Order: sequence, then structure tokens, then C-alpha cells
Amino acid sequence: MSDVDAGPGEWPVVVRVPVEPVEAAIEADARDAAARHSGVAVRGPLFGVAAQGPGDGRRWRVVVEVAHGCPQDARDALNSLLWFRAKDEAQSREERRPLLAAVARLETEPVDELTVLGTRYRVVRAEEYAAVDSRGAIETPRPTDPEPLTPDWGPGARGPKVDDGLVLDPEAPLSPLQAAERVALRPLAYSGTRFPDAVLADSARAVESHPDVLLMPAAFLITERSGDGEWSAGSSLHATAHDARRTLDFALTWMEPRIRGLIPTHADRTIDARNPPNGTTDEAAAELKEFARAADTLRASRCDQIEAHGTVYRIARSRRLLRWGPDGPEGPRPSDTSTHTPSALHPCLDEDGTVHVEDSAGEEPSC
Repeated sequence: MSDVDAGPGEWPVVVRVPVEPVEAAIEADARDAAARHSGVAVRGPLFGVAAQGPGDGRRWRVVVEVAHGCPQDARDALNSLLWFRAKDEAQSREERRPLLAAVARLETEPVDELTVLGTRYRVVRAEEYAAVDSRGAIETPRPTDPEPLTPDWGPGARGPKVDDGLVLDPEAPLSPLQAAERVALRPLAYSGTRFPDAVLADSARAVESHPDVLLMPAAFLITERSGDGEWSAGSSLHATAHDARRTLDFALTWMEPRIRGLIPTHADRTIDARNPPNGTTDEAAAELKEFARAADTLRASRCDQIEAHGTVYRIARSRRLLRWGPDGPEGPRPSDTSTHTPSALHPCLDEDGTVHVEDSAGEEPSC
């Protein structure tokens, strides 16, 4: 192992040269990808929640996936996490009381950090970006990215959750390519006239207040481009490329046909582009056949780009970085906005663990 020198306010990056065959293959894959995709396209911030217990040291655990579009979405997810913990896990009134107090705050205040039963919870902010080549094409999944041994295309299939069990450890050893990317992205900040002054100022300030970065595991999403337009996101993040492909398969065969009126919205769930309803016109059948052909291409191989009805769909490899300071991961910035305000999300739960539903007049009782 060796240390990469750190600048002011940063700490050394521990570099470990891969020696195991799998690690060496992943590093070689990353080296090839870096040669093909030398640019970076920044999409914007994502938010989640991390927790730090008394024995965690400098490590934080992700308890709400860092995949939410605004800070309040992450706060709402934390609200639900603590409410269900109080309902299903707390063993006494003494344990339930501080959980309910935290929920009460989250229902009325835009709280970005609180401590409950000795654990710190913080809404964290990550920057989402993707590697692009010289033509601006977004990187697709790499051969060594995780894939299921037997792909499951069933409608009820469930893959791993994004950030499930993820530990954020700024002192964990990195491979040479990971270390190089981490050091190169330390000065990343917004620039250009399309950003408001407050956003630019917050971004520059974050480089000083949180001078280091931590790279999160890759995630995957569907991107779309119609005609000569720009690529746009067509899905949320997925933990594996196969999960994104399965979502695209469903969108092409089930969702898009209903949106376009090719299949009635009230049709049985089993009706899709591969199994059209009786009485389908020849024109609609031809359109459904094109959707089914594109979806079948996805299923036939680890295909990451298809086209249907003039829209190109690509499975993109998304990256995220957390800025990191002396007290851990960065939280929301003053210029980050939310689409809604705090509110009560669940029925009233009392200190004995009893859920109080609304009364016959439709009013929520006080606990």
C-alpha cells in the first residue's frame, strides 16, 4: 500500500494495488473505460440519509439511498424509517419516545440532522455525474459491473436496492484508478452562466468546507434521446444494469403501449406488446411489434442500447460523489430547493406503540 499526498484540509488516500484476479480485472476494465471516456457530465444533486453510531469512528452508514431528487424527499424517507422503527422495533416507551419526538420534528421542520438513541442521522448530498467520450456519449455498463448469474425478467423480480448496506469509509484503501478519480474530482464545482449566483457561490464554498470527496458505487439508469436532442433521464437509479434493463423491458412492452393508446389502460395486466389484445388494428399491431422487437433484443443479450419509434434508449452508468469535510459528508446547501414542505406521513403512533386511525368524523386524533 502507499499514500497519495493530500492538500490542505484533506487526508491521505490509501492506495492498494489489486492482486486478486477479480480485482485486477475490475482495475483493467476501469483503465480501459477511462481511456474511452475522458470527460465528465454533471447531472445535479441527489439526496439520501446517512447514520453514524457511537462505534462507527469516521464511517457513516447509508440508511436512505442517496437517490432522491430533493432534500425533503430524503427527510420524508427518514421520517418513515424512524416511524416504522418506533412501531415495529422499539421494545419500550423509553425507546419509542425519542423516535416519536424525532418524527414530530420531521413532520414540521426541514431538519437535516438529528440524533436519536445515540445515533446521528444526516441528510447527505451527492453530486451525480457520468463519464462521456469525445462525442458526448454517456458511458454504458462495464463488463465487470455486477450482473445476476441468471437474469430474471419476471414481472415480480426484485434486484438489490441502491446503496443497501453501504458503508461510507473515507479511509478505506482504493485501487490506483479509484484514487486517481477521487483526487481529480476534489476541485469539482459548478461553473457557467446557466447556474444562479447562489448555486455557484454554494458550490465554490463547498470545495473549501468539504475539500475531499468519497466516490459511491456505480448505479444504472435508463437514458433517452429522440431525434437530435440531448440525452435525458428516463428512470430512477438501479443497483445493477440488469435491473435497469428489466425496467426498460417493462416500459417498452407494458407502459408505453398504454400511454400511446395502443393498449387500453383497463386491459388485463398480462396484455402487453408481446401479447396484444384481441381486435388490435393492423397499424397498432405493427407499432406494438416494434416495441416487442426492441424489448426482445434486451432479453437476448446484455444489450445496453436499443431504438424504438425514433427514440434511442441507453443504459447509462451513473456515478455519484459525496463531498467530505472534517465532520463527515456534506448536507444540503442553502441553494438546494425542495418540491414540498414537511408534513405528517403516517397515522398517529403513541408511546405504547398503538396506531390511532382517524375517527368516524375523519379527524386524526391526537396522541
